[in-house]
Amino acid sequence: MEALVKITSKGQVTIPKKIRELLGTNVVRFRVIEGKIVLEPVRDVGGIFKKYVKKPLSHEKEREIAWQKVADEYRNIP
Repeated sequence: MEALVKITSKGQVTIPKKIRELLGTNVVRFRVIEGKIVLEPVRDVGGIFKKYVKKPLSHEKEREIAWQKVADEYRNIP
């Protein structure tokens, strides 16, 4: 399968839907191999995006944090 796409003035391309479906992921790697650009699906990001992943909190912890923020705002009212 192949597709012809235009590079925008911002250097972006839209990957056609059929190709995105074949990738099976929304994370890809670009490589230049022997003068050709290769786009590879990345299914295991390991530590690559680790700093962007939020660790899940329990419902109780989320509620505690929310109430603390409300209390802090209430204390700062003149």
